Amino acid sequence: MADALKAEGNKAFAAKDYDVAIDLFSKALDLDQNNFVLWSNRSAAKAGKRDWDGALADAEQCIKVNPTWAKGYARKGAALHGQRRYVEAIETYEAGLKIEDSPAIRKGYEEVKAAKATDERGDGAEAMGIGKMFSDPNLFAKLAANPRTAKHLADASFMQKLNLVQQNPQLGQSLLSSDPRMIDVLGALMGIDMQGFSRPEGSDDVPPGVPPFAAAGSPPSSPPSFTRHAPPPAASSSKAPESNDVKMAEVEEEADDGDNEDAAAKAAAEAEKKLGAEAYKKRDFATAITHFSKAWETWPKDITFLTNLGAAYFEQGDYDQSIETCQKAVDEGRDLRADYKLVAKAYGRIGSAYAKKEDLATAIRFFEKSLTEHRTPDILNKLKDIERAKAAADREAYIDPAQSAVAREEGNRLFKEGDFAGAVKSYTESIKRDPSDARGYNNRALAYTKLVALPEALKDAEEAIRVDPAFVKAHIRKASVLFALREYTKALEALDDARERDEAAGSKSTREIQDLSFKIQSALSAQRANETEQETMDRAMRDPEIAGIMTDPVMQSILQQAQGNPQALQDHMKNPTVRTKIMKLINAGIIRTR
Repeated sequence: MADALKAEGNKAFAAKDYDVAIDLFSKALDLDQNNFVLWSNRSAAKAGKRDWDGALADAEQCIKVNPTWAKGYARKGAALHGQRRYVEAIETYEAGLKIEDSPAIRKGYEEVKAAKATDERGDGAEAMGIGKMFSDPNLFAKLAANPRTAKHLADASFMQKLNLVQQNPQLGQSLLSSDPRMIDVLGALMGIDMQGFSRPEGSDDVPPGVPPFAAAGSPPSSPPSFTRHAPPPAASSSKAPESNDVKMAEVEEEADDGDNEDAAAKAAAEAEKKLGAEAYKKRDFATAITHFSKAWETWPKDITFLTNLGAAYFEQGDYDQSIETCQKAVDEGRDLRADYKLVAKAYGRIGSAYAKKEDLATAIRFFEKSLTEHRTPDILNKLKDIERAKAAADREAYIDPAQSAVAREEGNRLFKEGDFAGAVKSYTESIKRDPSDARGYNNRALAYTKLVALPEALKDAEEAIRVDPAFVKAHIRKASVLFALREYTKALEALDDARERDEAAGSKSTREIQDLSFKIQSALSAQRANETEQETMDRAMRDPEIAGIMTDPVMQSILQQAQGNPQALQDHMKNPTVRTKIMKLINAGIIRTR
């Protein structure tokens, strides 16, 4: 809707219906306050009404929204020129020229410098007032209709003088004193019979703000008209700018997006884009590519044609061509000062293409560039997915069992030498080289134990068991760490798991398990030596797992039977699940054995 209102506003501006144009641009701005072109266009429309304060305010807002758009400075410079704030206008034009040395800005810059020079000489008002009258587009028609001046038009030398005055208004004052016929011309233009003749019919349209000739040296009572008039047929084609005039034609030409757009070409390009989109939806990517390419060739000022083309190449599987096209969209977008969201989309598509090519590092780089331009959840999620995939790929590529064995042996050597921190480092390298080998985790758990980093040691022991549940030494290591943590009940449970795995493996670690079991039982006995049954119960019930067993109705029934019939407990222990729970209660001291 904002674009539609802008288009209507541009039409009204072209028709010089400035009030309507201002109203339409204002409605468009209500919908999109960040559209700097709308601020620029409304500034131009206000300048057309000679509302220089309003034009200046809109130009400043245009610059605030987009300080890198040179035409915003041109708008501000024109408004300051209209207010006769020449020094500020010159500074503004210079700022715009630093961004873009365009002919329009350069011309405005030269004109305001000339106006300043004229004003400083003190002849600005007089020359401007007379020059305005001589630049009247109906000049020759008025002179031909006036009996006093009509005869002068037959003189070729006099016509040449009139042309010179139109080209350089400052010559008017000197010619008035050197050629009496100029007095007749001035009188005809002002509607004053300066030689006593009666005023011609219809010649009383004195330009606003121009004083009578007798007071020509005084300043005009209102701002001068800022309308460029077409030169008469006999005038030279290179009309010199008036010294204190802002050329409205330039403002008008720039009002339509500031780019003199060819509406027909743009409409044709949009039609091609629509056909391309329809083909794309039907997955006819070859046809879509043809239409999107033609759209860009017809109107190379909208990079959405290129991003759509890149998307079609992507879906076709031509990732290299998609990358090349989207990179072109970025480059062209920089030159066209395209919306950063469009540039971000182009970068995002490049990232997706590299991801398909499995060049994950480059894909990450372009996704990050896209987020720098404009942050969207879609690209952010793609970046996170690719980063995870790259991390996994890097880990996979790093795996080398032979190198893992070398690092583990180095860790063993350092451990024997008492360099436990160095051993941890080597075991970590061993794990990275082969994370499926439980020995690296188990050995690092022992090194962490020596460093009294018990939580880390327990985590490594459990990871070793996860990698290889049948690894007896890992179960023994877990029990040993829990013993060090004084988690005696859990240590006994871990040791039971170790005993079970050891029996399945041929009882190779029976002695080690027995020794550790004796240590744990001794520690438990010492802990419970002075405990009453109630204190033992209170301590045990602080363990959520024990509390769960004690509140289980089935276990409550079994324990009640055991109080009257100890043999019943033995029968229930034939059930593996019940046996595990009863052993937990025994280890916790709730069930005491003799």
